[in-house]
Amino acid sequence: MLTDQEFIRAFEAATLPVGQFDHAAHVRAGWWYVQHYSIGEAIDRFSQSLKAFAAANGANRKYHETVTIAWMLVIAERVHQSRELDWAAFAERYPELFATPSLLAQYYSSERLGSEQARVGFVMPDAAPRNT
Repeated sequence: MLTDQEFIRAFEAATLPVGQFDHAAHVRAGWWYVQHYSIGEAIDRFSQSLKAFAAANGANRKYHETVTIAWMLVIAERVHQSRELDWAAFAERYPELFATPSLLAQYYSSERLGSEQARVGFVMPDAAPRNT
């Protein structure tokens, strides 16, 4: 397994195999950025790196602004609850970050999240949070 630094370097250089950049890897990258930057800067840096990674892999249309920002905010909330955890402990402590259906389904309708407006710009949640 790559160290956190190796993982981020490979992600930012778009040399990480695309098959290894699954949902858990997205969360890991978000976790790393939140650990190292203020939330605004973490979102900006992660978003730019994710767009570059997608472009390098011929997947420009896969980038989704609302999903990216919403996940970064969820990750940041968890990080601030337990800043001292390394990646493995963080992932183990917050299994809801990896559950199906996505945690975002508690806050967004599929229509809203699936809209072009949500893909190209951030939109606010439209569903009341459910306790799970």
